[in-house]
Amino acid sequence: MKKISALLAAGAAAISAPAFAQDATPAQEFQGFRVEGLVGYDHNRSGSSVDIDTNRDIKQSIDGVVYGVGVGYDVAAGSNFTIGAEAEVTDSSAKWDNNNGVPNTFNLGRVEAGRDLYFGARAGYAVSPSTLVYVKGGYTNARYNLEGSDGTTNLSQRLDTDGWRLGAGVEQKVGTNAYVKAEYRYSNYSEGEFDFNGDTPDSSRFNIDTDRHQVLVGAGVRF
Repeated sequence: MKKISALLAAGAAAISAPAFAQDATPAQEFQGFRVEGLVGYDHNRSGSSVDIDTNRDIKQSIDGVVYGVGVGYDVAAGSNFTIGAEAEVTDSSAKWDNNNGVPNTFNLGRVEAGRDLYFGARAGYAVSPSTLVYVKGGYTNARYNLEGSDGTTNLSQRLDTDGWRLGAGVEQKVGTNAYVKAEYRYSNYSEGEFDFNGDTPDSSRFNIDTDRHQVLVGAGVRF
């Protein structure tokens, strides 16, 4: 009888162990290190309260495709909540060429959106074990490549800008480790400096007002 009882107890323990292992909370499904690729729409606009894009001879904004990579690390902070840190490096095809003589209020004759560095934090809520909604915010440093010409001399310059970013999105698990996401974020750049080539020191920092709206999709893997 003792042997039978021992066997029954061992069998019950073996059956219940997987059940305990499967009792992960929804938030635990979204924790760990992640790597992702990003692509989407990029809209850059001077922060003037007067919209002059309606004048066909003046361009106040530039649009293009933003693309890049991101990394992050999330931890569960309760049964449904997550918190984490993240970083991104992106580039953009947004530009405006003034070769046709149309003025541009950004600055010189040609403006290109360059690389963008982002470091921030993310907080999420797992509405299910496979779906996470989240908000994010942090620091962003964007570069704009400027070029002008008087017909004889060309001037190229890089404008580095500092600002902040806020965003929100939805992340959806696909299988065990993969996921896809959709996200909107707004960035505002309030300080800039010219980054000169060679040994020339960078310019003094000055105030700017540039808004950036982006809508992205991404795909990644969580480890």
